[in-house]
Parts: sequence; C-alpha cells; structure tokens
Amino acid sequence: MIRLSTALIAVAVLAAPPALAADFIEVPFLAKRVKDGKLPPIAKRLPETPLVVDYKGTDKKPGRYGGDMRILMARAKDTRIMVVYGYARLVGYNTDYEIVPDILEKVEVEEERIFTFHLRKGHRWSDGKPFTTDDFRYWWEDVANNKTLSRFGLPREMVVDGEKPTVEFIDKQTVRYSWSKPNPYFLPALAGASPLYIFMPKHYMKRFHAKYAKKKFLAKMTKKGKKPKRWTRYHTKRGRQYRFQNIKLPTLQPWINTTNTPAERYVFVRNPFYHRVDTNGRQLPYIDRVMMTVADSKIVPAKTGAGETDLQARYLRLSDYTFLKRAEKRNGYRVLQWRAGNGAQIALYPNLNVRDRVWRKLFRDVRFRRALSMGINRKEINEVMYYGIAFRGANTVLPSSPLAKPDFRTKWSTFDPAAANRLLDEIGLTKRDSDGYRLLPDGRPLELIVEAPSEGTEYTDAMRLIKDSWKSIGVRLYPKSTRREMFRRRIYSGLTQVSMWSGLDFADLRPSNPPLEIAPTEQVQLQWPMWGLYYESKGKSGEKPDLPKAQELVSLLDAWEHAAGDKAKRTGIWQQMLEIWSDQVFTIGVVGGVIQPVVINARLENVPTKGVYSWNPGAHFGIYRPDTFWFEKPGQPAN
Repeated sequence: MIRLSTALIAVAVLAAPPALAADFIEVPFLAKRVKDGKLPPIAKRLPETPLVVDYKGTDKKPGRYGGDMRILMARAKDTRIMVVYGYARLVGYNTDYEIVPDILEKVEVEEERIFTFHLRKGHRWSDGKPFTTDDFRYWWEDVANNKTLSRFGLPREMVVDGEKPTVEFIDKQTVRYSWSKPNPYFLPALAGASPLYIFMPKHYMKRFHAKYAKKKFLAKMTKKGKKPKRWTRYHTKRGRQYRFQNIKLPTLQPWINTTNTPAERYVFVRNPFYHRVDTNGRQLPYIDRVMMTVADSKIVPAKTGAGETDLQARYLRLSDYTFLKRAEKRNGYRVLQWRAGNGAQIALYPNLNVRDRVWRKLFRDVRFRRALSMGINRKEINEVMYYGIAFRGANTVLPSSPLAKPDFRTKWSTFDPAAANRLLDEIGLTKRDSDGYRLLPDGRPLELIVEAPSEGTEYTDAMRLIKDSWKSIGVRLYPKSTRREMFRRRIYSGLTQVSMWSGLDFADLRPSNPPLEIAPTEQVQLQWPMWGLYYESKGKSGEKPDLPKAQELVSLLDAWEHAAGDKAKRTGIWQQMLEIWSDQVFTIGVVGGVIQPVVINARLENVPTKGVYSWNPGAHFGIYRPDTFWFEKPGQPAN
C-alpha cells in the first residue's frame, strides 16, 4: 500500500514533516503536575525532533488545549477503538493513502526488501521511560522468537517465502529489517488499523518474562492450581497493546486508558510524552480526555440524537440519518455525510467450510452461489432501505478505483429469477415441498439460516427483503441474530451456513495494495475461515484450500508478492484476481456506496466535512488524526 516505487530507486526515504517554528506551550491540564515536580516541563517531555503537524494547505487550523470528548461504544472490548482512533503508528497512512513516518523519524526503504528505521531521539513511553531499539530487541529476541510465547512463529508479514528477516540493532535509535526478497506487506502491516507490533516496553514487560522475572514472582506465575498456570499467560495478557485494557502498560498513543475493565465508562487521559506537536508549539492531542461510555448498540443512535456524544459514527446507519438530522440544531451537533469505503454495505457469505457435508458441497458449486445472487432483488433493497442512492451489485472494488471494470459489479448480480431457477434445476435441486420450496439431495428442506451480528436492524431488514425474493427461486431463508463474539465463533467452527456482514474493508484499491482480501488469507474471512486460518498459521491450523479457483487466487497472490516495482505486472495480476472473484461469487454483494452518518459536536473543530469511513486503511477516524481535533470556545482566539 506504499505509493513509492521502492524497487526502481536505490533508497526511498519516507521523511518527516516540517520543522517547528515556535516555542513549546505547556499544557494547562498537566501544569500542576509539572509545578509539583511530578512531570518534567514540555520541552523535556518531547523527543528532540517531534513530529510537527503542519496545517498549511489543508482545511484544518491550529487549535487550543482542553476539553473532554465523549464517544459511545457497545462493548468493554471497544477500549481498542482508542488505539484505532489514536492512530499512533511507526508509519501511518496520510489522507492520500501514502505511508509516511509517524512514531519513527525516518524510514529508508531499499528495493522493497531492506527497511531501516530511525527512532526519534528522546522519545518516551507514556510513563516517561525511554523508547529505544531495546524495545524492538526485546520483542524480537524474547517474544517473537520465543517458541512458548509465539507458538505459531513470526507474524506472516515478517516471513517471505519461509525466510525470516535479518534484524540489526545498529544503535539506540536505529534498527534494520532485511530480506533477500521484497516484502510488500511489512510497512502496510505497521500502518494498519490493527497494527503489527514489533516492539514492546521492555522495562515493564520483562518482569513477566521467565528470562528476567524475579524467582519469587516467577514461582507465583507458575503456581499450579491457580490461574494462570504458566508465566506466558501473565506476559500475554499484560502485553496486549492493541486491546488497551491493561492500564499499567505504557503506550505511545495520544490518550492513555485509566479504567480497569469491565466498566460502563472508560476515561482516557492525554499522554504527557506524546510525540506530535503543531507549528504553534502545542503538544497534541489538543483534547485532554476521552470519555467512552458503553451502551447497547441498539440505543447508540438514540443517545447520539440526544447529544450524548461528541464524535460518533460507529453503530450509526443511513437509516438513522433523518432522525439525527431533525435534532441537529436543538442538541448542538452536526451530521456529516462521509462515504463508506467498503466494497459492499451488505454482503452474504456462504460458508465454504461449513461442517455439514451436503451444504458444503452445495456452497462450493459456483452455480448455487450464482443462483443465490441472481435471486436477490437489489433494486427493491436499495429503494426501500437506502432511498435509491446506493449502487447495486457485487462486493468488489469501488468505481473510483483504477482497477474497476463495470462488469465486476454487475456480473451475476442482476435480478433474474428465471436464470437462477435454471441453475438450481441444473444442479439437480428439482424436488420441492408442498409450499414450493426446494429440497436438498438428502430430502431435507433447502432452508438457509443466515446469521448476522445483533447490532441495529439493517441486516435483519435486508434479510426480510431477500427472503421474499428468494421465495421465487424456491429457497427459504431464516434470519438469525447473535452477539458479535458468538457470530464469529459459530462461523469459525463451521456451524454457520451463510453469514451477513459488510463487504471488502477498503475497495478504493490501487495496484500497489496487497490483494489479501480476495484470497483465502485470514480466519476472519467469513466465506472460507478454515482456509484463511491455514494461510494465516502457515499450515499449522485450519484446512488447505481444495477448491481450484481458491488455489488459483493464492497462486496469483504469490505472483503479486514477487512483482516488486513492476506496476504493469501487479495491475495485470489484480485484474486476473478480480475476474475470478467476480465470476466465482465467493461473496454475494447486495448494495454499496452507502453514506455513513458522522455526528460531531457543533463546537468540535478539524473534523473533515467530507471523508471516507474505512477500517483498513483508514482506521475510521484515525487517518484524519483525532489528536488534532479540538473544541472551539467562543470569545477566545485560536492562537
């Protein structure tokens, strides 16, 4: 996902933003702690070369310190969303989807296979301890290469054709990772919404590691009959940087979690040692605290409309837009219309790894998948649920992508019950019950249970409409809603027949974007979780793909990986993969291009009026840097 022809030049350098042109301005929220000697002054808390955020040429403007920002989430596990929104990464995406340094001061890339990272001298963890290559060394030597802690081996993004990287710790601020072949996945993984962590705070974590732990504490960690029984559990649980639940774990994010889980309200306070500043000398984030309230996802729209949040998009749907708009002025917020970056707002996922052998054989027959797709009246769904403003069709790249072709979205997605019925007859599903519904080869009724997470009514509303249109092809649909954790667990275990979820995470794709989403590469891919797990675990778990077209996608992905610097070749590979993806209907897209309502406090500044709401790349709000958001206070100048 790097827009850099790294294989065409000797060294590509991802450089830092412009230099600071002002003295540092102390944070009022921290002033008392500084005065009492509990914190050093701002100039000593920042790296020697902080990342300077320059608003020149943007629609943002310098802000002021202060305020609490409220957000609503549905689960205690959503503490991780503050790592997503905070979006402090070694390297991160800018709004043009280019990868640039963030926590790192500079990155040197040679031939897409040698990566030299330069840390910011004087950068510190949130507890004030130095952030150096020792933290990278600890992760590499004591975690990643510890067979007990990392029983599946290195993360897949760090293995190229079975080759581990050569890692050199050059000095306290410089570390180099190199492979003999290109690794196009490395930097995108570091920049992801759920990032690859290749460092850990050694000074904190080593107390939980058998190599460093004191004998008395190690004995406690390994005591039988009490949980946890192994020191590795202590270490793993306390070192989860993405989950953001261990309030003692030092972080590099803009805000620090201060609330133990479980709770109904979580308080995140500003990181005194955060590495970003604006050109006026103010340390980011501008906002002092983020207050995350946990509420049932079904009432999040109502609470949003009542003005109980300052920044909200999660758990809001287009169907909420009219309701939210009505109370806009009364409750002091604005409703923005962002574009969803998904390949489809709603998609169906036939489980090709379902346990039931009869269903598995049917789902792996492309004629059945095509028939289900042609049996959906997308025009009706678009008009009833989305006011006719969405575009109908398959789950594929967006029209704005240079890889897009019209037939990618239209192939096998036109409502044609007659053609669908012919395909089902051709398969041999000719017997029907007294109500006109088809029977399976073993005599059971052809009843599809479609499962979706129980968050709002969008999925269940769509299922009701699909149920009506599938009746015309003799397929009965039963909807089922479950909590998200159970929803995924059932799919992974092969119990779910068909699931409903959104489409491709990010569909405004370029040839340089790794085509991981359209090949079996992850367990979270709902259409083939066991095949994805096989790839993800390097063959140690899951099932090896045995469907020829799925195998072909894996082979093409491998070819894309080895085409470093050859844009034409990578474009051609992408086109081949998209052709297969479209023709094989591994997922059944319904509608796409849906507007995502984004509700913000009317006094909250620097939130883009127009944006793309996407998980990866994008990190929802993360790519727009919420640490630069600030509250306007009438009567006071911004500078």
